[in-house]
Amino acid sequence: MSIKSDHWIRRMSEQHGMIEPFEPGQVRQQNGQKIVSYGTSSYGYDVRCANEFKIFTNINSTIVDPKNFDEKNFVDVVSDVCIIPPNSFALARTVEYFRIPRSTLVVCLGKSTYARCGIIVNVTPLEPEWEGHVTLEFSNTTNLPAKIYANEGVAQMLFFESDEICATSYKDRGGKYQGQTGVTLPKT
Repeated sequence: MSIKSDHWIRRMSEQHGMIEPFEPGQVRQQNGQKIVSYGTSSYGYDVRCANEFKIFTNINSTIVDPKNFDEKNFVDVVSDVCIIPPNSFALARTVEYFRIPRSTLVVCLGKSTYARCGIIVNVTPLEPEWEGHVTLEFSNTTNLPAKIYANEGVAQMLFFESDEICATSYKDRGGKYQGQTGVTLPKT
């Protein structure tokens, strides 16, 4: 297994639609303003989050249960920024839609700009032949409110290609998150 470079990421995205929309370079400014960068990096791709957020709330005092998740645990927000309460979390989705090749595994890592502010992105694998918008989880580990910016870089995807094709892909298994759009809550 080897990590893939910017050349491979560009080729797979431009010829096979692996990432849409695709940014071949690193964008560091929008409308003359500095932003958290997104786009192709040396050995990865920095994704953006869309302006759709689900912010965790405990106003209903329910139990968080991945097998029986109560949607009332979240407040839906559409905005250019998301304020995450202290010691809480929010869900978002990537702007980019992914189509992962059968020989590839992708790992999602947080960007250091957010990590240095105590905002952690959950590490998420994108399995061979998975496709969809990635649902991202941001944890605010601080005791202060924290801000996430929509349409700016929030996480980096690293692409690993195997020397051989997997026997069973995510698509073959009929994975429950296949083809997801929007912010997707837990499923069993």
